[in-house]
Amino acid sequence: MTSGMSLRLDGIDLSYTGTPVISDLSLEVRPGEILILTGPSGCGKSTVLRALAGLLRPDAGRVLADGAQVTGTNRDRAVVFQDNALLPWRTVRSNIELALKLRGEPRAGRKALAEKWIDEIGLTGFADFLPKSLSGGMRQRVQLARGLAGAPRSVLMDEPFGALDSQTRATMQRLLIDTWGTHPTMLVFVTHDVDEALLLGDRVAVLGRAGAPLRALLDVPRPRELGVDRSAVRADIITALDHSGDLTEVLI
Repeated sequence: MTSGMSLRLDGIDLSYTGTPVISDLSLEVRPGEILILTGPSGCGKSTVLRALAGLLRPDAGRVLADGAQVTGTNRDRAVVFQDNALLPWRTVRSNIELALKLRGEPRAGRKALAEKWIDEIGLTGFADFLPKSLSGGMRQRVQLARGLAGAPRSVLMDEPFGALDSQTRATMQRLLIDTWGTHPTMLVFVTHDVDEALLLGDRVAVLGRAGAPLRALLDVPRPRELGVDRSAVRADIITALDHSGDLTEVLI
């Protein structure tokens, strides 16, 4: 897998169900990085992600992938949603094999590759299970594997761990970091959890409302370990949110 593409928002306006959400937003995502989009509910985080994926065309401005204008979806830009998006009639193995098929992997090798992914995400022994028989955390593991198995050059994740309990969420955060380290790509991750943003992101883009679509763009100290002091960046994020009274909506 390559280290990822570059994505750029060039002065875009976005609306959701006819209501303007984002105005004149410019932002670049670098190859190989994890960029976090955070901010209060309703600020347009998921709407921006949909535009990056090619699922939503901007009302004005351009979305660019490696300098070419995005006009629709593409297998180089995989999307992982919070809601369970696995095909319910396919087993764990079959869901992952579908991603391998779509990337052009020969049929003869798909089963072995799918099994390798299943082992990597810690679900050995569950290959023949249907999604309905899995816990929420297990389904998210399969979604992560399916998203990466297609060898995309970017992965766009919309609050994928938001519905999980705190312990499972911490486990999935660690799994994402480890899996991304083994299969590096460019990743855009939407969350309203400041601490999750600081743990996962190389940079954090704080979105806001009312004419201030990008309130802050901050580098996060590395490595991605719990003991690293990120208090200064956390304070900057909180300040960016607090200026408009949005703070209570993101501190959970």
